[in-house]
Amino acid sequence: MNDSTTHLRRDVRAIFDAGLAAVDPEAAVSRHLVRRGAQLHAGGRTYDLDAFRHVVLIGAGKAGAPMAAAVEAVVGDRITGGAVVVKYGHGAPLQHVKLIEAGHPVPDENSVAGADAVLAAAAGAGPDSLVIGLISGGGSSLLTRPAAGLTLADKQATTRVLLECGATIHEINTLRKHLSAVKGGHLAQAVFPAVMITLILSDVVGDDLDIIASGPTVPDAGTFADCLSIVRRYGIETRLPATVRRYIETGAAGHHCETPKAGDPVFKAAHNIVVGRNLDALTAARDKAATLGYRPLVLSSQIQGETRQVAGVHAAIAREVCQSGQPIPPPACILSGGETTVTMDYHGKGGRNQEFALAAALDIAGWAQTVILSGGTDGTDGPTDAAGAVVDGTTVARAEAAGLDARSHLAGHDAYPFFERLGDLLITGPTRTNVMDLRVMLVGGPGRSSHLPEA
Repeated sequence: MNDSTTHLRRDVRAIFDAGLAAVDPEAAVSRHLVRRGAQLHAGGRTYDLDAFRHVVLIGAGKAGAPMAAAVEAVVGDRITGGAVVVKYGHGAPLQHVKLIEAGHPVPDENSVAGADAVLAAAAGAGPDSLVIGLISGGGSSLLTRPAAGLTLADKQATTRVLLECGATIHEINTLRKHLSAVKGGHLAQAVFPAVMITLILSDVVGDDLDIIASGPTVPDAGTFADCLSIVRRYGIETRLPATVRRYIETGAAGHHCETPKAGDPVFKAAHNIVVGRNLDALTAARDKAATLGYRPLVLSSQIQGETRQVAGVHAAIAREVCQSGQPIPPPACILSGGETTVTMDYHGKGGRNQEFALAAALDIAGWAQTVILSGGTDGTDGPTDAAGAVVDGTTVARAEAAGLDARSHLAGHDAYPFFERLGDLLITGPTRTNVMDLRVMLVGGPGRSSHLPEA
C-alpha cells in the first residue's frame, strides 16, 4: 500500500467520522428540546411543565441512553419516572429513569421485560402527565411484546426469517407491527390520554415515522393484508412458525383488531419530532470532504436494493469519474446513504456494509487512488463487532497474497473473516447513534489525478 492510498484511507475515515459526529444523539435532542424556566419548547410547540403532575420518560433504540441523558439535562428535575431499553453494551448512567439492555437484532427475554417496563410507565400516565418518548433504530427488536397468542420464540424465529429473506426494512417492520402489542401505534394507545412528545432519530429510508422502530407512537399505514402479501412475495410461508402464519392469515380475514390508524383519538395529543436523519450525516461528511480538498457529491440518502448490485453501481460511478470527469472530476468524494439488503443463501459472517465493501473491492481491483468505505452509523454491521470495511484498488491483490479468495468469501456472505485477516474492518465501537449506513468513495487525492489501470 503506497503513501497515496494511505492518505486516502486516512481521509475517508475522517469524512465518515464527521458524518457520525453530526448525528450525535445528545446534540440532536438538545437542538430540538429547549427549556426556559417552566416552558418546554419542542417541535414548534410550547409545554408548560407546571401544568403536569408527572413527567415520564420512555423509549427504545440503540441511541436511547444518550438521548435520555440529553432529556435529563433539560428537564431532569421534573422527571418522575420511566424506562428506556437499549442494545447490550449501549448503556450509560441515567439519574431519573430505569435503563434496560436487551437483544438486537433478534429479541430476547430482556426485550420483553423492557417492553413491559415501558408499557407499565405508559399505562401509569394520566391526563395530568407529560410523556417524553425516545425512539431510534433497533427499537423493533428491543421493544418486544408479542401479540396475544404468540410467544417470544415465535417472534425470534420470524425475525430471523425476515432478516435472511431479502425483505426491506419497510416490509420487515410492517410484519413486526402486526405481531406486536406495543409497536404500530400501540404505545401511544397505552399512553393516552396523557400528552406525548416523541423525539425520533431516523434509521429508515424516507424517514417514514411508522417504520422507524416499527412506529410505536404513530398511526400505522400497514394492514394484515399487506403482511400476507409480503409473506407470499418472498415465499416464506413454510419458514414462518405455524402460529405466526395463522395469525397473519386470520388477521387478513378480519379476525384480529388492526393496528391504530390515522384519525384514532389516541394520537390527538401525540406529537412526533425527527431530531436526526441520514441526510444530516451526509451533509456533514460532504462539508468535511470539501475542507480536505475534495469535490463532494451526495448521491442520495435513500439508497436501497440488493447490496452487491448497489456496490456495482457505485463502482461504475467511480469509473466514470476517472474516465470522463463526470458527474464531477477528481479529486472527488462521492457520498451515499440508506440501507441495502442481503439475500442470504449461505450463512457466513458479515453484514451488508462488509458485503458492499467486498463486492466493491472486486470491481475496483487494480485501480489507482480509489478508496471506498461502507459503514453502519450504529457501529455494528450484522451480527459482528465491525461497522463495515474499507477497501482500495490493492485489496484483492493483498488478499490473494494472503491466500484469500475474494469471490469465494463474497459468494458465502463471509466478508468478516476476509477483512479481519487483511486488517480492513471498520471498527468504531458502539456509537450510540443510528441513522442507517454511510458510504464514502474517494477518487483521486487532493492535488492529484486519478486513473484506471491500462487495459
